[in-house]
Amino acid sequence: MLRITNAVLPGEAGTATVTVEDGRITAIDPSAGVARPPAGEDAGGHETVDAGGGLLLPGLINAHAHIDKTLYGGPWVSAPQVETVAERVAHERRHRDTYGLPSQDYISALVEAMVAVGTTRVRTHTDVDPGVGLRGITAVAEVAQRYRGVIDIEQVAFPQGGLITNPGTLDLLRDAVAAGATVIGGLDPAGFDDAPNAHLEAVFDLAATTGTGIDIHLHDGGSLGAWEMGLIARMTQEYGLGGRVAVSHAFGIAHPPTQARLLERFAEAGVALVNAAVYDAPVPPLRACADLGVLLAGGTDGINDLWGPFGDGDMLRRAMLIAYRNSGRSDDELELAFDTVTTNAARVLGIDDHGLAVGGPADLVVVDARSVAEAVAKVPERRLVLKAGAVVARDGAFAGRGHG
Repeated sequence: MLRITNAVLPGEAGTATVTVEDGRITAIDPSAGVARPPAGEDAGGHETVDAGGGLLLPGLINAHAHIDKTLYGGPWVSAPQVETVAERVAHERRHRDTYGLPSQDYISALVEAMVAVGTTRVRTHTDVDPGVGLRGITAVAEVAQRYRGVIDIEQVAFPQGGLITNPGTLDLLRDAVAAGATVIGGLDPAGFDDAPNAHLEAVFDLAATTGTGIDIHLHDGGSLGAWEMGLIARMTQEYGLGGRVAVSHAFGIAHPPTQARLLERFAEAGVALVNAAVYDAPVPPLRACADLGVLLAGGTDGINDLWGPFGDGDMLRRAMLIAYRNSGRSDDELELAFDTVTTNAARVLGIDDHGLAVGGPADLVVVDARSVAEAVAKVPERRLVLKAGAVVARDGAFAGRGHG
């Protein structure tokens, strides 16, 4: 049993003691003014961790990453100034072998950096194509096994090089599911693959027959992107996959004539949005999504890879960017942004009990802030990070243990 003492809970004035058993929260008790035992073991052999008056938050969740691509911890590699997705995909295909990608060393370095800033779960889109085969799926799976008990890693089998236009990829996606991928990806069915109906039918058929989820990259904007989003909503309902489909990036949601109706259709169909607030790309409306019941989750997208040099894996910083890009200033809006990297992201990943509640998982983060809003606005250092009740990071440094 573990006791976390001297912890400030969101919205509460005093401090509390949180009790953890078997990786889950079993009690939350007010403790203001009560003598607190020092950190370590008490007389009953129970471990005690002193939160030091810090704000206790649920573990952060990255709902959209590409850790198989990362160069984190490796050499500095200049990224090209190219404008289209197709150009970036082609650049990566030409150079990934040169830099030994995917690299378990780079993936591991990034995973440890993510844990150090409070990430307890991540959904990562792993490239699957005839050129790389399942090397990325295997590399990420081995890293996930090494860090089991420290972070949970879910893989999306991602046809970044095209699906219909890249023969052999569909069979590889099926093989990736057999190798452990739990979500089927897609990429710009119209703008990149030039076959929107065939692309989406292949993705939905595979997900329906394998019992997996769907998470589709959609960079197409304007009326084309809006039309594709409507098609995805319709197919989600036709296949009975409500609650298991997400659209990542979703630049078409910024198309003013159709935005309100698209959000209504997504709410009806049970389609979630995942956005990384990258560069100057459109960001879904935070308030409208909340008001209409559309799940909006946050992710980092790529981190220090052949697509771009930026990123540190910090989901609290990502929440800040989502709020900032939405012109969010009030505490309520900052809290909505925080939901995108905690409870909303958890639901997109199929987890319904994430949060600070008895019975929930003891995936927890302690920060120096007085409120959730302040934590989002200021992005303070993570004082403590716990996964299933075990300390895995302290004072911004990784403290977990890999297995092997």
